[in-house]
Amino acid sequence: MLIIPVKEGESIERALKKYKKKFDRTKVIRQLRSRQQFNKPSVERRAEIIKAKYIQKLKEKEA
Repeated sequence: MLIIPVKEGESIERALKKYKKKFDRTKVIRQLRSRQQFNKPSVERRAEIIKAKYIQKLKEKEA
């Protein structure tokens, strides 16, 4: 359960914005979506490798 402290005089919209940000950081939605279908370990590993290559390529461009 997420608890958002609301200061006196703070608007509801601001509190909702804080809640949404905190909720996104918990990665609950990502976990639910990933559990909806099964991915083989080999497919996940391949995706990780592709992502790592992409990030490495970006870092090489910066340098």
